[in-house]
Amino acid sequence: MLQPQHQYITSNSSTGTPVCKERGQGFLGLVGFMENKMLLLACLLVYYLLAFTSNSLQGLSFFSLKQGKILENLSICSKINFIRYTQEGKKLGDDPKLSIEDLTFQEVPVRVYQPAGSRPDQRRRGVVYFHGGGWMFGSINSYDHVCRYLAKESDSVIVSVGYRLAPEEKYPSQFQECLAASMHFIKAAKDYGVDPSRIIICGDSVGGNLTASVCQALASTADLTRPLAQVLIYPGLQAIDFNLPSYQQNQAVPILYREHVICAALQYLNKDLSVLESVVQGCHVPSDIKKRFAKWISSENIPDEFKVRGYKPPSTSSFVDDVHEVVKQALETTFSPLMAEDAIIRQLPKACIITCEYDVLRDDGILYKKRLEENGVPVTWFHIEDGFHGVINLFDGFLSFPSGKKVVDSIVAFLKDL
Repeated sequence: MLQPQHQYITSNSSTGTPVCKERGQGFLGLVGFMENKMLLLACLLVYYLLAFTSNSLQGLSFFSLKQGKILENLSICSKINFIRYTQEGKKLGDDPKLSIEDLTFQEVPVRVYQPAGSRPDQRRRGVVYFHGGGWMFGSINSYDHVCRYLAKESDSVIVSVGYRLAPEEKYPSQFQECLAASMHFIKAAKDYGVDPSRIIICGDSVGGNLTASVCQALASTADLTRPLAQVLIYPGLQAIDFNLPSYQQNQAVPILYREHVICAALQYLNKDLSVLESVVQGCHVPSDIKKRFAKWISSENIPDEFKVRGYKPPSTSSFVDDVHEVVKQALETTFSPLMAEDAIIRQLPKACIITCEYDVLRDDGILYKKRLEENGVPVTWFHIEDGFHGVINLFDGFLSFPSGKKVVDSIVAFLKDL
């Protein structure tokens, strides 16, 4: 068995190209066209230069946001499409150790990674992976290197799910597509050399949110083999309290600010961003809901060791019904799985939860760990003391962090122990 179950790990230290809108006719239109293209090329050049500087982390996080806004104001392309373009990446080349195939499960794009040399009678474990990206970003391609590594190192079949993105696709489409793809794979597992009783649901960031929601949905599905385990990598799991210690301590820590979490949630729900500050203050939550869920979602459930970097109990906020009406869907369990009832929680499979110290979402993972354990669900917890949000994408290559390698290797260790 993997020992110990609670570990602190310290290290050293649908997408596409932008849709452009051209203006003008004739010679002046051509000049404007060329100026726009040159500006876009210049932005991309600076982006790639920033990606390989010592200060690249902040550049990666905020340069795309700022330049995307400039391009949007110039009607060259939308900010969201620009960020998607800079993050997209491309499918890597052939790997002699893997058989890789792009398919669709229930009309949902997936990429299946199978270790080479599989025997017809072999039954490996299978992993369904939901990528992160705030429901608006990320793709099968941008997580290609992550899934290849997990497949090879854990000797597992990995299914990377390319769920459609917000804001084009509205909530709860992403959850529904991830659930549909998971159910399809469970039913067809043997076709891919997988034992249906050895399937793990896994995801990072909002992919961790989707993992929790999908596992809760599958827990009440009587005619389907349930997942063996779930892996939640720095997940966001609730929309009640954005003033937990980690939200205060890391509210301005790259690459994920507190306001970015709420903005992504509002765009996922297709709601007006004008309520952002009211949501930060907690004005969107009725007093009866706050009281009901206080036993689960409260700073009192966060160990004192996670408050030493600073924590100030927030002042009591007044409930604003208009704000609640805008964001009330965020309090549904398919959006905030931390709010699920005990009757659901106690049916869930064993879990691996990975949290990072310098991550605004850290405390969501800690609170979910506590809920699972209190309901008899075994939890293996890895806390990366110098980790930050998004570090799973930075475990290899020129721009890499030791903490990123710790994350992927922790996942591999957990999988191999199943």
